[in-house]
Amino acid sequence: MIAILVALPLIAAGCSFIIPWHQARSWLLPAASAVHLLLSTLFALGYLPPGGPWIGLDALSSLVLVVTSLLFFGCALYAVGYLDLHPERDNKVMVPCLLLFLGAMSLAVTARHLGLLWIAVEATTLASAPLIYFNRNRLSIEATWKYLLICSVGIALAMLGLLFVAYSALGSGVPVSLQFDKLLSQATTLSKPWLHTGFVFMLVGFGTKMGLAPLHTWKPDAYGEAPGLVGALLAGGLTSVAFLAILRGVQLMTAAGDGVLARQELLGMGILSLLVAAVFMVGQPDIKRLLAYSSVEHMGLLAIGVGIGGLATFGAMLHLVNNALTKGGLFLAAGNIQRAYASKHLSEVRGAVSVLPVSGTLFLAGFLAITGSPPFGPFMSEFTILRGIFGSERLFVGLLVLLLLATVFIGMGATVLAATQGESSEATPGFRDSPLLCISPLCFILLILLIGVYIPEPMQNALHQAAALLEVQP
Repeated sequence: MIAILVALPLIAAGCSFIIPWHQARSWLLPAASAVHLLLSTLFALGYLPPGGPWIGLDALSSLVLVVTSLLFFGCALYAVGYLDLHPERDNKVMVPCLLLFLGAMSLAVTARHLGLLWIAVEATTLASAPLIYFNRNRLSIEATWKYLLICSVGIALAMLGLLFVAYSALGSGVPVSLQFDKLLSQATTLSKPWLHTGFVFMLVGFGTKMGLAPLHTWKPDAYGEAPGLVGALLAGGLTSVAFLAILRGVQLMTAAGDGVLARQELLGMGILSLLVAAVFMVGQPDIKRLLAYSSVEHMGLLAIGVGIGGLATFGAMLHLVNNALTKGGLFLAAGNIQRAYASKHLSEVRGAVSVLPVSGTLFLAGFLAITGSPPFGPFMSEFTILRGIFGSERLFVGLLVLLLLATVFIGMGATVLAATQGESSEATPGFRDSPLLCISPLCFILLILLIGVYIPEPMQNALHQAAALLEVQP
């Protein structure tokens, strides 16, 4: 039954090619994603069977599935209003590609075979490339080629890592299989040198899709030139899926008794990502490139949380949810601001709150949330990660993370406050906040505010179960 989660968006994508009406195609997107969200929630809550050996769900994949599906539903609602603003462009490309993107992400999340996981992650690249090129100008085509080239090289390295993992089984005399549950059960018998090498290549390869430094260079261009709703899906959905792929490697290394090595490598890349993001966010005049570097920062925080382990791992799972929803709200609000000013540069964007009261206020609230200000959800997750760092007696790491987070807050604040406050520039005539363009970012910001105040018990249980999977020893 879980195959429905993958088949539904693929069937809807096929139907969108057949439907001749622009408006009907647009509304097919939220309709299909609403059913997908309902099914994802039922599977995650255990009301439907969790699947079999090829595709199935555990606590980790259930968490990522629900978050990704919720984010996609919000972006699908936004897409209806966004596509209405571009009646001169046929949505016969954007709608099918979005649905194919959802299907590929669903397959990657539910895959219980590492080969199938690799195919699905590669499919996300192919499905999302036309979305980055939606604006059809020189900068967008450059960003698309950069995205395709860098991510394709990264995914090739990930495939090499999977081959090394398979060879680690061959060298130990056990039957070769990339079926994940079999690998976990045989983890202690795998050849350690080949397994270690395989994990490094998986970390580098899937880390490219996740956007960990120094493999992040496609992000500023892709996020900066893609429509806001595509940036939201890349920053909140695709990165979460790629992170799950890396966590599969962490699970395998931990089951083999080498979890400490895997966590040290994750910790190193996480700190580097935080450092790079802090440097490039100071004085950044482009609001969407700013959000791209913010994504690099928060991918680093996720890696640091899992790299520390224990309480910080729980914080990382919570931060995965917070980051996806907050980035969704920020990118959608930034898309509205860019539309109003026909620019995303500080030289032309001023006083957004007075021109777009709802979108400007949501963008400002999203900034406060993503930088870890209370009472928003990211404050709780970042605080939990920091508690885990200091609780593990890594004083230097904790102080360094605090320093870099403070630098990010100052750098991001300078750009966001300049864009939202002060005297307004002349906006594009006729563009104003509309319900379809504001309801999704508003709901995302309200959700992370709720998570910051109160985490429902089912969500707490899901987070604890996801974190526990990463701590399983042989």
